[in-house]
Amino acid sequence: MTFANISLEEKQQVLEQLRQIKQQFAAKSWFPGTSGNLSMRVGDFDPGHFYFAITASGKDKSANTPEDFLFVDKSGRAAETTNLKPSAETLIHCEIYRLTGCGAVFHVHTIFNNLISEWFGDQGAVPAQGIELIKAFNIWEEDAAISIPVLPNFAHIPSIAERVENVLNPAVPGILLRNHGIYAWGKDAFEAKKHLEAFEFIFEYLYHSILLKNSLHQASR
Repeated sequence: MTFANISLEEKQQVLEQLRQIKQQFAAKSWFPGTSGNLSMRVGDFDPGHFYFAITASGKDKSANTPEDFLFVDKSGRAAETTNLKPSAETLIHCEIYRLTGCGAVFHVHTIFNNLISEWFGDQGAVPAQGIELIKAFNIWEEDAAISIPVLPNFAHIPSIAERVENVLNPAVPGILLRNHGIYAWGKDAFEAKKHLEAFEFIFEYLYHSILLKNSLHQASR
């Protein structure tokens, strides 16, 4: 499959879905500054040959313009002639697609995912147990427990991308960068959005749970 073989209709459908998701997340203030990035795969998947649309670098994601997204190949290179630059973190998206074959990857920076990733950063993972939203990941065991990986936030993006394979767990569709943000993915935009929202609920729950436990501990002394 080449990029030229993918229909214009399919490309436009992917771009429209990304615009809608971008608007919804911007309304939640999940893109402070020009942070965050969204991507969706287009066409068939082959680990050695695939394409996806991703947010262009340095754009205000609260606004919609014809230059918000571009298409790239499996290596993060532009799939067609353009003056746009892909997000600086495109290589991380490339690795997640290659390893999972997923249909969409969403990355946002929030206060809660930053604080929780820093709190548990030295452990290398965020433990969560008995939280209702774990069911969003199709995990239905009573009092289910998951571990959400945390990677170091290197300025050198390839150093992050090369560590993705070592920590990625297909059963837990998310990876945190320490004091940076969450990457969540799914088979399509709907599932990736569901997973991202579930992670954000879990992070906020854990944050308040930690504060409550510390307050009760102080009060009992």
